[in-house]
Amino acid sequence: MTLLIVSLVAGVLTVLAPCILPLLPVVIGSTVSGRSKKTPYVVVGSLAVSIILFTYLLKASTTFIMVPPYVWTYLSGGILVFFGVTLIVPSIWEKIPGVATLATGSNKLVGEGYQKKSFIGDVLIGAALGPVFSTCSPTYFVILATVLPVSFVEGSVYLFTYTAGLSAALLLIALFGQRLAGKLSVVADSSGYFKKGIGVLFVILGLMIATGYEKKLETRILDSGYFDITKIEHLLLKKVQEEPKPSAKSQMPASQNYIEITEPAGFVNTNSITMKELIGKKVILVDFMTYSCINCQRTFPYMTAWYEKYKGQGLEIVGIHTPEFAFEKNIDNVRAAMQKFGITYPVVLDNDYGTWKAYDNNYWPRKYLIDIRGNIVYDHAGEGNYEETEMKIRELLDERATVMGEATSALGSDLAAERIASPQNFARSPETYFGALRNKVRANSVRPSFIIPNQLYLIGDWNISEEYAQAVRDASVLYRYNAKNVYIVAEADTDTLVDVLQDGKLLRTITIKQSTLYTLVEDAQAGEYLLELKPKQPGVRFYAFTFG
Repeated sequence: MTLLIVSLVAGVLTVLAPCILPLLPVVIGSTVSGRSKKTPYVVVGSLAVSIILFTYLLKASTTFIMVPPYVWTYLSGGILVFFGVTLIVPSIWEKIPGVATLATGSNKLVGEGYQKKSFIGDVLIGAALGPVFSTCSPTYFVILATVLPVSFVEGSVYLFTYTAGLSAALLLIALFGQRLAGKLSVVADSSGYFKKGIGVLFVILGLMIATGYEKKLETRILDSGYFDITKIEHLLLKKVQEEPKPSAKSQMPASQNYIEITEPAGFVNTNSITMKELIGKKVILVDFMTYSCINCQRTFPYMTAWYEKYKGQGLEIVGIHTPEFAFEKNIDNVRAAMQKFGITYPVVLDNDYGTWKAYDNNYWPRKYLIDIRGNIVYDHAGEGNYEETEMKIRELLDERATVMGEATSALGSDLAAERIASPQNFARSPETYFGALRNKVRANSVRPSFIIPNQLYLIGDWNISEEYAQAVRDASVLYRYNAKNVYIVAEADTDTLVDVLQDGKLLRTITIKQSTLYTLVEDAQAGEYLLELKPKQPGVRFYAFTFG
Protein backbone atom coordinates (compact mmCIF):
# COMPACT_ATOMS: atom_id res chain seq x y z
CA MET A 1 0.00 0.00 0.00
CA THR A 2 2.85 2.39 0.82
CA LEU A 3 4.48 1.88 -2.58
CA LEU A 4 1.09 2.60 -4.18
CA ILE A 5 1.01 6.02 -2.52
CA VAL A 6 4.68 6.62 -3.38
CA SER A 7 3.93 5.73 -7.02
CA LEU A 8 1.14 8.32 -7.18
CA VAL A 9 3.28 11.01 -5.52
CA ALA A 10 6.25 10.11 -7.72
CA GLY A 11 4.14 10.54 -10.85
CA VAL A 12 3.13 14.04 -9.76
CA LEU A 13 6.69 14.97 -8.80
CA THR A 14 8.14 13.70 -12.07
CA VAL A 15 6.96 16.83 -13.89
CA LEU A 16 9.54 18.73 -11.80
CA ALA A 17 12.38 16.27 -12.43
CA PRO A 18 15.50 17.69 -14.13
CA CYS A 19 14.99 15.53 -17.22
CA ILE A 20 11.37 16.71 -17.63
CA LEU A 21 11.69 20.43 -17.01
CA PRO A 22 13.24 21.08 -20.46
CA LEU A 23 10.37 19.14 -22.07
CA LEU A 24 7.44 20.90 -20.41
CA PRO A 25 7.42 23.52 -23.20
CA VAL A 26 6.58 20.68 -25.61
CA VAL A 27 3.47 19.80 -23.60
CA ILE A 28 2.44 23.43 -23.33
CA GLY A 29 3.41 24.19 -26.92
CA SER A 30 1.42 21.28 -28.36
CA THR A 31 -1.58 22.45 -26.33
CA VAL A 32 -1.24 26.02 -27.54
CA SER A 33 -0.76 25.01 -31.17
CA GLY A 34 -3.74 22.65 -31.17
CA ARG A 35 -7.03 23.53 -32.85
CA SER A 36 -9.26 21.77 -30.34
CA LYS A 37 -10.07 22.11 -26.66
CA LYS A 38 -9.49 18.37 -26.50
CA THR A 39 -5.81 18.76 -27.41
CA PRO A 40 -4.48 18.65 -23.80
CA TYR A 41 -6.41 15.44 -23.14
CA VAL A 42 -5.22 13.85 -26.39
CA VAL A 43 -1.54 14.74 -25.84
CA VAL A 44 -1.44 13.73 -22.17
CA GLY A 45 -3.57 10.65 -22.77
CA SER A 46 -1.30 9.50 -25.61
CA LEU A 47 1.74 10.12 -23.43
CA ALA A 48 0.24 8.01 -20.63
CA VAL A 49 -0.59 5.13 -22.99
CA SER A 50 2.90 5.42 -24.49
CA ILE A 51 4.56 5.10 -21.09
CA ILE A 52 2.55 1.99 -20.24
CA LEU A 53 3.08 0.32 -23.63
CA PHE A 54 6.78 1.24 -23.63
CA THR A 55 7.15 -0.34 -20.18
CA TYR A 56 5.46 -3.56 -21.23
CA LEU A 57 7.59 -3.58 -24.39
CA LEU A 58 10.75 -3.41 -22.29
CA LYS A 59 9.62 -6.30 -20.10
CA ALA A 60 8.16 -8.42 -22.90
CA SER A 61 11.42 -9.71 -24.26
CA THR A 62 15.16 -9.58 -23.70
CA THR A 63 15.40 -8.58 -27.37
CA PHE A 64 13.52 -5.36 -26.68
CA ILE A 65 15.40 -4.71 -23.45
CA MET A 66 18.69 -4.93 -25.31
CA VAL A 67 17.64 -2.43 -28.00
CA PRO A 68 20.26 0.34 -27.78
CA PRO A 69 18.85 3.37 -25.90
CA TYR A 70 19.76 5.73 -28.73
CA VAL A 71 17.05 4.08 -30.86
CA TRP A 72 14.36 5.45 -28.55
CA THR A 73 16.00 8.87 -28.29
CA TYR A 74 16.35 9.18 -32.06
CA LEU A 75 12.73 8.12 -32.53
CA SER A 76 11.36 10.53 -29.93
CA GLY A 77 13.55 13.40 -31.06
CA GLY A 78 12.77 12.75 -34.71
CA ILE A 79 9.01 12.90 -34.15
CA LEU A 80 9.30 16.22 -32.30
CA VAL A 81 11.53 17.68 -35.02
CA PHE A 82 9.10 16.58 -37.71
CA PHE A 83 6.07 18.18 -36.05
CA GLY A 84 8.07 21.28 -35.30
CA VAL A 85 8.80 21.61 -39.01
CA THR A 86 5.09 21.13 -39.85
CA LEU A 87 4.25 24.03 -37.54
CA ILE A 88 6.84 26.21 -39.24
CA VAL A 89 5.77 25.11 -42.74
CA PRO A 90 2.17 23.76 -42.45
CA SER A 91 2.00 22.75 -46.11
CA ILE A 92 4.57 19.98 -45.55
CA TRP A 93 1.99 17.80 -43.79
CA GLU A 94 -0.44 17.84 -46.72
CA LYS A 95 2.37 16.89 -49.14
CA ILE A 96 3.04 13.57 -47.43
CA PRO A 97 1.59 10.77 -49.66
CA GLY A 98 -1.71 9.48 -48.32
CA VAL A 99 -2.09 11.97 -45.48
CA ALA A 100 -4.27 14.42 -47.36
CA THR A 101 -6.62 11.62 -48.44
CA LEU A 102 -6.75 10.25 -44.93
CA ALA A 103 -7.42 13.67 -43.46
CA THR A 104 -9.91 15.18 -45.86
CA GLY A 105 -11.62 12.40 -47.78
CA SER A 106 -13.39 13.01 -51.09
CA ASN A 107 -16.03 15.40 -49.78
CA LYS A 108 -14.59 16.86 -46.54
CA LEU A 109 -13.68 20.48 -46.00
CA VAL A 110 -10.09 21.60 -45.75
CA GLY A 111 -10.80 22.82 -42.22
CA GLU A 112 -11.88 19.34 -41.16
CA GLY A 113 -8.71 17.96 -42.67
CA TYR A 114 -6.63 20.34 -40.63
CA GLN A 115 -8.55 19.26 -37.55
CA LYS A 116 -7.68 15.63 -38.36
CA LYS A 117 -4.05 16.61 -38.82
CA SER A 118 -4.09 18.23 -35.42
CA PHE A 119 -5.48 15.08 -33.77
CA ILE A 120 -2.90 12.76 -35.36
CA GLY A 121 -0.15 15.20 -34.48
CA ASP A 122 -1.29 15.43 -30.87
CA VAL A 123 -1.33 11.65 -30.57
CA LEU A 124 2.15 11.24 -32.04
CA ILE A 125 3.64 14.05 -29.95
CA GLY A 126 2.29 12.50 -26.76
CA ALA A 127 3.50 9.06 -27.84
CA ALA A 128 6.98 10.41 -28.64
CA LEU A 129 7.33 11.85 -25.14
CA GLY A 130 6.39 8.59 -23.40
CA PRO A 131 9.80 6.85 -23.54
CA VAL A 132 11.52 10.09 -22.47
CA PHE A 133 9.19 10.68 -19.52
CA SER A 134 9.56 7.07 -18.41
CA THR A 135 13.28 7.46 -17.68
CA CYS A 136 13.04 10.24 -15.12
CA SER A 137 11.82 8.65 -11.92
CA PRO A 138 13.52 6.31 -9.40
CA THR A 139 10.07 4.97 -8.52
CA TYR A 140 9.42 4.08 -12.15
CA PHE A 141 12.66 2.09 -12.27
CA VAL A 142 11.73 0.24 -9.07
CA ILE A 143 8.42 -0.73 -10.66
CA LEU A 144 10.10 -1.72 -13.93
CA ALA A 145 12.96 -3.80 -12.56
CA THR A 146 11.77 -5.07 -9.18
CA VAL A 147 8.00 -5.26 -8.92
CA LEU A 148 6.87 -5.95 -12.49
CA PRO A 149 9.12 -9.01 -13.07
CA VAL A 150 7.90 -10.53 -9.81
CA SER A 151 4.19 -9.77 -10.15
CA PHE A 152 2.67 -8.58 -13.41
CA VAL A 153 -0.62 -7.61 -11.76
CA GLU A 154 0.94 -5.80 -8.80
CA GLY A 155 3.53 -4.11 -11.00
CA SER A 156 0.81 -3.01 -13.42
CA VAL A 157 -1.20 -1.45 -10.58
CA TYR A 158 1.84 0.56 -9.47
CA LEU A 159 2.65 1.48 -13.08
CA PHE A 160 -0.90 2.72 -13.73
CA THR A 161 -0.87 4.65 -10.45
CA TYR A 162 2.45 6.30 -11.30
CA THR A 163 1.20 7.18 -14.79
CA ALA A 164 -2.06 8.57 -13.36
CA GLY A 165 -0.15 10.91 -11.05
CA LEU A 166 2.10 12.07 -13.88
CA SER A 167 -0.84 12.54 -16.27
CA ALA A 168 -2.86 14.54 -13.73
CA ALA A 169 0.03 16.95 -13.15
CA LEU A 170 0.75 17.33 -16.86
CA LEU A 171 -2.94 17.85 -17.67
CA LEU A 172 -3.17 20.70 -15.16
CA ILE A 173 -0.11 22.33 -16.76
CA ALA A 174 -1.50 21.80 -20.28
CA LEU A 175 -4.95 23.18 -19.43
CA PHE A 176 -3.40 26.19 -17.78
CA GLY A 177 -1.28 26.79 -20.87
CA GLN A 178 -4.28 26.45 -23.15
CA ARG A 179 -6.38 28.85 -21.08
CA LEU A 180 -3.57 31.38 -21.05
CA ALA A 181 -3.05 31.02 -24.79
CA GLY A 182 -6.77 31.47 -25.38
CA LYS A 183 -6.48 35.03 -24.14
CA LEU A 184 -3.74 35.86 -26.63
CA SER A 185 -4.96 37.00 -30.03
CA VAL A 186 -1.70 36.03 -31.75
CA VAL A 187 -2.46 32.38 -31.15
CA ALA A 188 -5.46 32.39 -33.44
CA ASP A 189 -3.35 32.81 -36.58
CA SER A 190 -2.43 29.26 -37.62
CA SER A 191 0.39 30.55 -39.83
CA GLY A 192 1.55 33.39 -37.59
CA TYR A 193 4.87 33.89 -35.88
CA PHE A 194 3.60 32.53 -32.57
CA LYS A 195 2.86 29.08 -34.02
CA LYS A 196 6.10 29.16 -35.98
CA GLY A 197 7.93 29.98 -32.76
CA ILE A 198 6.37 26.91 -31.15
CA GLY A 199 7.56 24.92 -34.16
CA VAL A 200 11.12 26.20 -33.72
CA LEU A 201 10.91 25.21 -30.03
CA PHE A 202 9.84 21.68 -31.04
CA VAL A 203 12.76 21.39 -33.46
CA ILE A 204 15.26 22.58 -30.87
CA LEU A 205 13.99 20.22 -28.15
CA GLY A 206 13.76 17.33 -30.63
CA LEU A 207 17.40 17.84 -31.61
CA MET A 208 18.36 18.10 -27.93
CA ILE A 209 16.76 14.69 -27.26
CA ALA A 210 18.20 13.02 -30.36
CA THR A 211 21.74 14.31 -29.77
CA GLY A 212 21.75 13.64 -26.03
CA TYR A 213 22.16 17.32 -25.12
CA GLU A 214 18.95 17.12 -23.10
CA LYS A 215 20.76 14.68 -20.77
CA LYS A 216 23.70 17.09 -20.47
CA LEU A 217 21.30 19.87 -19.57
CA GLU A 218 19.76 17.57 -16.98
CA THR A 219 23.22 16.97 -15.50
CA ARG A 220 23.85 20.72 -15.30
CA ILE A 221 20.55 21.25 -13.51
CA LEU A 222 21.45 18.51 -11.05
CA ASP A 223 24.94 19.92 -10.54
CA SER A 224 23.42 23.31 -9.78
CA GLY A 225 21.68 21.81 -6.76
CA TYR A 226 18.24 23.03 -7.82
CA PHE A 227 15.16 21.08 -8.86
CA ASP A 228 16.59 17.71 -7.82
CA ILE A 229 13.12 16.48 -7.01
CA THR A 230 14.30 12.86 -7.28
CA LYS A 231 15.84 13.21 -3.81
CA ILE A 232 12.31 13.25 -2.40
CA GLU A 233 11.52 10.04 -4.28
CA HIS A 234 14.69 8.38 -2.98
CA LEU A 235 13.68 9.26 0.59
CA LEU A 236 10.17 7.88 0.05
CA LEU A 237 11.50 4.70 -1.54
CA LYS A 238 14.00 4.26 1.28
CA LYS A 239 11.13 4.29 3.77
CA VAL A 240 9.31 1.67 1.69
CA GLN A 241 12.41 -0.53 1.57
CA GLU A 242 12.98 -0.14 5.31
CA GLU A 243 9.48 -1.37 6.18
CA PRO A 244 9.77 -4.71 7.97
CA LYS A 245 8.96 -7.63 5.70
CA PRO A 246 8.42 -11.18 6.88
CA SER A 247 11.31 -13.37 5.77
CA ALA A 248 10.82 -16.64 3.96
CA LYS A 249 11.76 -18.44 7.15
CA SER A 250 9.29 -16.53 9.30
CA GLN A 251 6.50 -17.45 6.90
CA MET A 252 7.27 -21.16 7.21
CA PRO A 253 5.99 -23.03 10.26
CA ALA A 254 7.65 -26.33 11.12
CA SER A 255 5.02 -28.24 9.18
CA GLN A 256 5.32 -26.05 6.09
CA ASN A 257 5.65 -28.06 2.91
CA TYR A 258 8.20 -27.36 0.22
CA ILE A 259 7.72 -24.54 -2.27
CA GLU A 260 7.48 -25.67 -5.87
CA ILE A 261 9.47 -24.24 -8.78
CA THR A 262 7.24 -21.55 -10.28
CA GLU A 263 6.99 -20.41 -13.90
CA PRO A 264 10.38 -21.73 -15.08
CA ALA A 265 11.60 -20.14 -18.32
CA GLY A 266 13.70 -23.19 -19.19
CA PHE A 267 16.11 -25.83 -17.90
CA VAL A 268 19.83 -25.37 -18.36
CA ASN A 269 21.30 -28.85 -17.94
CA THR A 270 18.28 -31.09 -17.46
CA ASN A 271 15.09 -31.73 -19.40
CA SER A 272 12.89 -30.80 -16.45
CA ILE A 273 12.76 -31.04 -12.68
CA THR A 274 10.19 -30.41 -9.95
CA MET A 275 10.39 -30.39 -6.18
CA LYS A 276 7.45 -32.75 -6.01
CA GLU A 277 9.32 -35.55 -7.75
CA LEU A 278 12.20 -35.24 -5.25
CA ILE A 279 10.22 -35.06 -2.00
CA GLY A 280 10.31 -38.34 -0.08
CA LYS A 281 13.43 -39.42 -1.96
CA LYS A 282 16.06 -36.70 -1.61
CA VAL A 283 17.36 -33.97 0.64
CA ILE A 284 17.18 -30.82 -1.50
CA LEU A 285 19.47 -27.81 -1.46
CA VAL A 286 17.85 -24.91 -3.31
CA ASP A 287 20.42 -22.34 -4.44
CA PHE A 288 19.33 -18.92 -5.73
CA MET A 289 22.11 -17.47 -7.84
CA THR A 290 23.03 -15.68 -11.07
CA TYR A 291 26.19 -16.41 -12.98
CA SER A 292 27.78 -12.93 -13.22
CA CYS A 293 27.47 -12.28 -9.47
CA ILE A 294 30.92 -12.54 -7.83
CA ASN A 295 29.32 -13.47 -4.50
CA CYS A 296 27.54 -16.36 -6.19
CA GLN A 297 30.70 -17.42 -8.01
CA ARG A 298 32.58 -17.71 -4.73
CA THR A 299 29.99 -20.23 -3.50
CA PHE A 300 30.21 -22.45 -6.60
CA PRO A 301 33.26 -24.48 -5.43
CA TYR A 302 31.36 -25.45 -2.28
CA MET A 303 28.24 -26.35 -4.22
CA THR A 304 30.10 -28.58 -6.66
CA ALA A 305 32.11 -30.20 -3.83
CA TRP A 306 28.94 -30.98 -1.88
CA TYR A 307 27.25 -32.37 -4.97
CA GLU A 308 30.19 -34.64 -5.72
CA LYS A 309 30.48 -35.85 -2.11
CA TYR A 310 26.82 -36.27 -1.16
CA LYS A 311 24.90 -36.92 -4.39
CA GLY A 312 25.24 -40.65 -3.91
CA GLN A 313 23.98 -40.29 -0.32
CA GLY A 314 20.68 -38.68 -1.32
CA LEU A 315 21.45 -34.98 -1.84
CA GLU A 316 20.02 -33.12 -4.80
CA ILE A 317 20.97 -29.52 -5.53
CA VAL A 318 18.59 -27.38 -7.58
CA GLY A 319 20.05 -24.13 -8.85
CA ILE A 320 17.52 -21.35 -9.37
CA HIS A 321 19.14 -18.94 -11.81
CA THR A 322 17.37 -15.61 -11.32
CA PRO A 323 18.95 -13.00 -13.61
CA GLU A 324 20.21 -9.67 -12.35
CA PHE A 325 20.83 -8.36 -15.88
CA ALA A 326 18.99 -8.92 -19.16
CA PHE A 327 21.81 -10.89 -20.80
CA GLU A 328 21.59 -13.44 -17.98
CA LYS A 329 18.18 -14.47 -19.33
CA ASN A 330 19.86 -16.00 -22.37
CA ILE A 331 19.98 -19.75 -21.80
CA ASP A 332 23.08 -20.13 -23.98
CA ASN A 333 24.94 -17.64 -21.78
CA VAL A 334 23.85 -19.51 -18.66
CA ARG A 335 24.83 -22.90 -20.10
CA ALA A 336 28.28 -21.62 -21.02
CA ALA A 337 28.73 -20.24 -17.51
CA MET A 338 27.59 -23.45 -15.81
CA GLN A 339 30.04 -25.43 -17.93
CA LYS A 340 32.81 -22.97 -17.06
CA PHE A 341 32.20 -23.39 -13.32
CA GLY A 342 31.77 -27.16 -13.52
CA ILE A 343 28.15 -27.13 -12.35
CA THR A 344 26.38 -30.34 -13.29
CA TYR A 345 23.45 -30.29 -10.88
CA PRO A 346 20.07 -29.18 -12.31
CA VAL A 347 19.75 -25.46 -12.96
CA VAL A 348 16.40 -23.80 -13.68
CA LEU A 349 15.93 -20.47 -15.45
CA ASP A 350 13.85 -18.15 -13.25
CA ASN A 351 13.71 -15.30 -15.76
CA ASP A 352 10.32 -13.99 -14.56
CA TYR A 353 11.25 -14.21 -10.85
CA GLY A 354 8.43 -16.69 -10.25
CA THR A 355 10.35 -18.97 -7.85
CA TRP A 356 12.23 -15.99 -6.38
CA LYS A 357 8.89 -14.45 -5.39
CA ALA A 358 7.47 -17.74 -4.15
CA TYR A 359 10.33 -17.95 -1.64
CA ASP A 360 10.07 -14.22 -0.84
CA ASN A 361 13.78 -14.02 -1.59
CA ASN A 362 15.81 -10.81 -1.78
CA TYR A 363 19.41 -12.01 -2.06
CA TRP A 364 22.04 -13.43 -4.40
CA PRO A 365 23.13 -16.02 -3.33
CA ARG A 366 20.65 -17.68 -0.95
CA LYS A 367 20.34 -21.32 0.04
CA TYR A 368 17.42 -23.31 1.43
CA LEU A 369 17.51 -26.90 2.69
CA ILE A 370 14.44 -29.12 2.35
CA ASP A 371 14.31 -32.35 4.36
CA ILE A 372 13.09 -35.77 3.24
CA ARG A 373 9.54 -34.91 4.34
CA GLY A 374 9.43 -31.76 2.25
CA ASN A 375 9.89 -29.18 5.01
CA ILE A 376 12.09 -26.13 4.57
CA VAL A 377 14.28 -26.38 7.66
CA TYR A 378 17.26 -24.08 6.94
CA ASP A 379 18.11 -21.00 4.95
CA HIS A 380 21.19 -18.83 4.62
CA ALA A 381 21.64 -15.60 2.64
CA GLY A 382 24.98 -14.53 1.19
CA GLU A 383 28.39 -16.14 1.36
CA GLY A 384 29.92 -17.92 4.34
CA ASN A 385 28.63 -20.39 6.94
CA TYR A 386 29.85 -23.22 4.71
CA GLU A 387 30.72 -25.64 7.50
CA GLU A 388 27.42 -24.92 9.25
CA THR A 389 25.51 -25.53 6.02
CA GLU A 390 27.40 -28.75 5.32
CA MET A 391 26.77 -30.01 8.87
CA LYS A 392 23.06 -29.39 8.32
CA ILE A 393 23.22 -31.28 5.01
CA ARG A 394 24.82 -34.24 6.79
CA GLU A 395 22.22 -34.11 9.56
CA LEU A 396 19.40 -34.21 7.02
CA LEU A 397 21.09 -37.03 5.09
CA ASP A 398 21.37 -39.04 8.32
CA GLU A 399 17.67 -38.42 8.90
CA ARG A 400 16.91 -39.50 5.35
CA ALA A 401 18.95 -42.70 5.76
CA THR A 402 16.96 -43.54 8.89
CA VAL A 403 13.65 -42.93 7.13
CA MET A 404 14.76 -44.92 4.08
CA GLY A 405 16.28 -47.73 6.20
CA GLU A 406 19.79 -47.12 4.88
CA ALA A 407 23.17 -47.06 6.66
CA THR A 408 24.59 -43.66 7.67
CA SER A 409 28.29 -44.49 8.13
CA ALA A 410 29.15 -43.85 4.48
CA LEU A 411 29.08 -40.12 5.10
CA GLY A 412 32.48 -40.15 6.79
CA SER A 413 33.80 -37.55 9.21
CA ASP A 414 35.61 -35.03 6.97
CA LEU A 415 33.87 -31.97 5.57
CA ALA A 416 34.20 -30.97 1.93
CA ALA A 417 34.08 -27.31 2.99
CA GLU A 418 37.29 -27.72 4.99
CA ARG A 419 39.23 -28.55 1.82
CA ILE A 420 38.25 -25.29 0.09
CA ALA A 421 40.18 -22.14 0.91
CA SER A 422 37.54 -19.54 1.64
CA PRO A 423 38.72 -16.18 0.31
CA GLN A 424 38.84 -13.30 2.77
CA ASN A 425 36.97 -10.22 1.60
CA PHE A 426 39.14 -7.10 1.89
CA ALA A 427 36.74 -4.86 -0.01
CA ARG A 428 35.82 -1.50 1.46
CA SER A 429 34.11 -0.29 -1.71
CA PRO A 430 30.50 -1.24 -2.44
CA GLU A 431 29.14 -2.98 -5.52
CA THR A 432 28.59 -0.15 -8.00
CA TYR A 433 26.22 -0.22 -10.98
CA PHE A 434 26.68 1.66 -14.24
CA GLY A 435 23.02 1.74 -15.32
CA ALA A 436 20.48 4.41 -14.39
CA LEU A 437 18.31 1.90 -12.56
CA ARG A 438 20.45 1.35 -9.46
CA ASN A 439 23.18 3.96 -9.61
CA LYS A 440 22.93 6.89 -7.22
CA VAL A 441 26.61 7.90 -7.36
CA ARG A 442 27.37 8.31 -11.07
CA ALA A 443 28.89 11.59 -12.27
CA ASN A 444 28.99 12.37 -16.00
CA SER A 445 31.57 15.06 -16.74
CA VAL A 446 34.97 15.92 -18.09
CA ARG A 447 37.87 14.54 -16.09
CA PRO A 448 37.60 16.14 -12.63
CA SER A 449 40.54 17.54 -10.69
CA PHE A 450 39.50 15.61 -7.56
CA ILE A 451 38.13 12.04 -7.53
CA ILE A 452 35.70 11.24 -4.72
CA PRO A 453 36.14 7.65 -3.40
CA ASN A 454 33.45 5.15 -4.46
CA GLN A 455 32.04 7.63 -7.00
CA LEU A 456 31.63 6.47 -10.59
CA TYR A 457 32.90 8.95 -13.18
CA LEU A 458 32.05 8.41 -16.85
CA ILE A 459 34.25 10.63 -19.00
CA GLY A 460 33.43 11.38 -22.63
CA ASP A 461 30.30 10.27 -24.49
CA TRP A 462 28.19 7.42 -23.11
CA ASN A 463 24.74 5.99 -23.73
CA ILE A 464 23.13 5.30 -20.36
CA SER A 465 20.39 2.67 -20.14
CA GLU A 466 18.68 1.17 -17.11
CA GLU A 467 21.20 -1.65 -16.74
CA TYR A 468 24.44 -0.51 -18.35
CA ALA A 469 26.54 2.34 -19.70
CA GLN A 470 27.73 1.92 -23.30
CA ALA A 471 30.90 3.66 -24.48
CA VAL A 472 30.34 5.88 -27.51
CA ARG A 473 33.27 8.21 -28.14
CA ASP A 474 36.40 9.24 -26.19
CA ALA A 475 34.97 7.24 -23.30
CA SER A 476 36.75 6.28 -20.10
CA VAL A 477 35.85 5.31 -16.52
CA LEU A 478 37.35 6.63 -13.29
CA TYR A 479 36.76 5.04 -9.89
CA ARG A 480 38.72 5.43 -6.63
CA TYR A 481 38.27 2.15 -4.75
CA ASN A 482 39.53 0.43 -1.62
CA ALA A 483 39.87 -3.33 -2.11
CA LYS A 484 42.27 -6.10 -3.10
CA ASN A 485 40.58 -7.32 -6.27
CA VAL A 486 38.29 -5.59 -8.76
CA TYR A 487 35.81 -7.25 -11.14
CA ILE A 488 33.41 -5.91 -13.74
CA VAL A 489 30.31 -7.31 -15.43
CA ALA A 490 30.58 -6.36 -19.09
CA GLU A 491 29.85 -7.39 -22.68
CA ALA A 492 30.41 -6.27 -26.27
CA ASP A 493 29.12 -7.30 -29.68
CA THR A 494 32.66 -7.87 -30.99
CA ASP A 495 36.05 -8.35 -29.35
CA THR A 496 36.76 -5.02 -27.65
CA LEU A 497 40.06 -4.10 -26.00
CA VAL A 498 39.99 -2.18 -22.73
CA ASP A 499 43.09 -0.77 -21.03
CA VAL A 500 43.09 -1.13 -17.24
CA LEU A 501 45.14 1.51 -15.40
CA GLN A 502 45.85 1.71 -11.68
CA ASP A 503 47.08 5.05 -10.34
CA GLY A 504 47.91 6.06 -13.89
CA LYS A 505 49.97 2.96 -14.75
CA LEU A 506 48.82 0.39 -17.29
CA LEU A 507 48.12 -2.92 -15.52
CA ARG A 508 46.77 -4.94 -18.40
CA THR A 509 44.62 -4.87 -21.51
CA ILE A 510 41.61 -7.18 -21.44
CA THR A 511 39.38 -8.35 -24.26
CA ILE A 512 35.64 -8.08 -23.65
CA LYS A 513 32.95 -9.77 -25.69
CA GLN A 514 31.08 -12.49 -23.81
CA SER A 515 28.47 -11.31 -21.30
CA THR A 516 30.12 -12.27 -18.01
CA LEU A 517 32.28 -11.18 -15.07
CA TYR A 518 35.82 -10.05 -15.90
CA THR A 519 38.78 -9.69 -13.52
CA LEU A 520 40.38 -6.25 -13.70
CA VAL A 521 42.74 -6.15 -10.71
CA GLU A 522 44.32 -8.85 -8.53
CA ASP A 523 46.67 -7.25 -5.99
CA ALA A 524 48.82 -8.82 -3.30
CA GLN A 525 47.16 -6.66 -0.66
CA ALA A 526 44.17 -4.38 -0.29
CA GLY A 527 44.49 -0.61 -0.49
CA GLU A 528 43.05 2.55 -1.98
CA TYR A 529 43.78 3.05 -5.66
CA LEU A 530 42.51 5.02 -8.65
CA LEU A 531 41.17 2.69 -11.34
CA GLU A 532 40.80 3.88 -14.92
CA LEU A 533 39.28 1.96 -17.83
CA LYS A 534 39.90 3.07 -21.41
CA PRO A 535 37.95 1.20 -24.13
CA LYS A 536 39.90 1.22 -27.39
CA GLN A 537 36.74 0.80 -29.45
CA PRO A 538 33.18 2.07 -28.90
CA GLY A 539 30.27 -0.22 -28.08
CA VAL A 540 31.44 -2.00 -24.90
CA ARG A 541 28.74 -2.15 -22.23
CA PHE A 542 29.63 -1.97 -18.53
CA TYR A 543 27.09 -3.22 -15.98
CA ALA A 544 28.66 -3.27 -12.51
CA PHE A 545 31.86 -3.12 -10.47
CA THR A 546 32.31 -5.65 -7.69
CA PHE A 547 35.21 -5.82 -5.22
CA GLY A 548 36.95 -8.47 -3.18
